[in-house]
Amino acid sequence: MKVAVVGYPNVGKSSLVNRLAQTREAVVHERPGITRDRKELPAEWNGRAFTLVDTGGVDLSEHDALSGSIREQARAALGEADLALFVVDARAGLRPGDEEVADLLRRATLPVILAANKCDGVSDIPLAAEFHRLGFGDPVPVSAVHGLGTGDLLDRVAAELPPEEEARGEEEGTVRLALIGRPNVGKSSLVNRFLGHDRVIVSDRAGTTRDAIDARLEAEGRTFILVDTAGIRRQAKVAGNDVEYYTTLRSREAAERADVALVVCDAQDGVTSQDLRVAELAMNAGCATALVLNKWDVAKDPDLAFERARVARKQRLRPRVLTASAKTGRHVGRLLVEAAALAERRGHRIPTSELNRFLADIAQARQPPAKQGHRLKLIYMAQIGMRPPRFAIQVNSRTRVTRDYAYFIENRLRRRFAMDGVPLIIDFNERAQRRGDVAERPRRRAGR
Repeated sequence: MKVAVVGYPNVGKSSLVNRLAQTREAVVHERPGITRDRKELPAEWNGRAFTLVDTGGVDLSEHDALSGSIREQARAALGEADLALFVVDARAGLRPGDEEVADLLRRATLPVILAANKCDGVSDIPLAAEFHRLGFGDPVPVSAVHGLGTGDLLDRVAAELPPEEEARGEEEGTVRLALIGRPNVGKSSLVNRFLGHDRVIVSDRAGTTRDAIDARLEAEGRTFILVDTAGIRRQAKVAGNDVEYYTTLRSREAAERADVALVVCDAQDGVTSQDLRVAELAMNAGCATALVLNKWDVAKDPDLAFERARVARKQRLRPRVLTASAKTGRHVGRLLVEAAALAERRGHRIPTSELNRFLADIAQARQPPAKQGHRLKLIYMAQIGMRPPRFAIQVNSRTRVTRDYAYFIENRLRRRFAMDGVPLIIDFNERAQRRGDVAERPRRRAGR
């Protein structure tokens, strides 16, 4: 069940969505026009589960391309919705923009509930009466800031929803795929190319995407949840009171809840230092990661071998570097194949017998280090976790494990089991001392 939340810009739609969904996921800012794409948030009231769809402010008097895209997103949300929640600003009174949105809703032919927002006190409630003229029944006075009237509004929503249907959750094997990267590298264009339609707004203006937008996709025999995120800029360029500060937080959160991250880069710039920092962010969040050089069709004199060598040198996890063009569709399907493979490897369990053969090969390929005449012994290895993979290696002494040798084991493990771009955790656990070992150590010291 979907409830599309629509209205004129800056009437408090996102604040109301956050209040009704009991979350802070929708970006809120005093500047109008912050919400652009439609964002879906789960909500529940009196046993009825539904999805709130936050949309950008609809202003039919604006004729630029971005405003047109926002209107199209709002229309698309209404086309998919079971119910519309029309939000107006009670303090501003009835405006021509509200009349225009009302006309749009009348053509949508679905039930409409009118919410008069910014009734922050009892004295403001009579202000809602003016909106009877719109023809959508009794307006519900509410305050997104203080919560006044939101219970009555949710009662109306639950009553107006059609009979409940079986909700479809995330099936086993669903891959949450986050597209992250610097602003204006083509993340939204890739999402739209994956889906085959304009699900998110694309503009030449950097920073168009403000929220993280989830979209479902069936491809390569798997179910993907695509997360298109706001562009990440250098921290020095993100002021604490700037809207981009909040969108950066959304992008980090998207990486933390994803299984796989595609770090989208601009092929015309190559893999920049900032791209590498974004990849590091994703891998620290536990995402399996690959880098995508988008706009490959317009790159001048590209050197893919150089870019791959640079990434391998700079990144411990050695993520793959792929090329694609969201504009032409070149190699876009291959990105989903790679994402599915990364998710598979991130959730794969390696048999203990294979790991111990690997451990024996490691000791033979490079002798373990020794300290003060005592050599490190690699005794036993097992996988103890998945998503991301976690391994435990039993050793005779943790103090003899050097950083270089730990990296050597990690790199060989990655190479043996094709886990490039997959975060690995390796614990070195010291075996409990046996009696023979304890008795033997003083004798060796005495003989020196």
